[in-house]
Amino acid sequence: MNIIGRLTRDAEVRNLPNEKQVVNFSIATNDNYRNKQGERIEQTTYFECAYWISPKVADFLTKGTLVELSGRAYTSAWLGKDGEPHAGLNFHTSQIKVHSCSKRTENKFTESNKKVKKETSNSNSNSNSNDSENDDNLPF
Repeated sequence: MNIIGRLTRDAEVRNLPNEKQVVNFSIATNDNYRNKQGERIEQTTYFECAYWISPKVADFLTKGTLVELSGRAYTSAWLGKDGEPHAGLNFHTSQIKVHSCSKRTENKFTESNKKVKKETSNSNSNSNSNDSENDDNLPF
């Protein structure tokens, strides 16, 4: 099953006692249709999601990010602290495709890319200064 939606909160990595890690996040999917009276009805469905393959994906999963998930959906039911019954939809995620990032994620990766480029240019300039003695041996 595939679902497309936006994250409603940042992903969290949980460490389990058996040395496994799980990434938990939630998404909201939107659907709309017209009823018999011609009124447009909008419906939002929330899914609590779990991803077990790699915790590194949590860096990309920030609130507002549009994702497409493959996996299986299932329901859960529980009694709240007040004794009232509750129900929810869960999604066991096997594959994640990021379609757009939130502004915060874009800024985070822009800053880290600038840092990497700066470090790369510094290491290149250092290696070039060391190689200036050997410039006569270059084949071009």
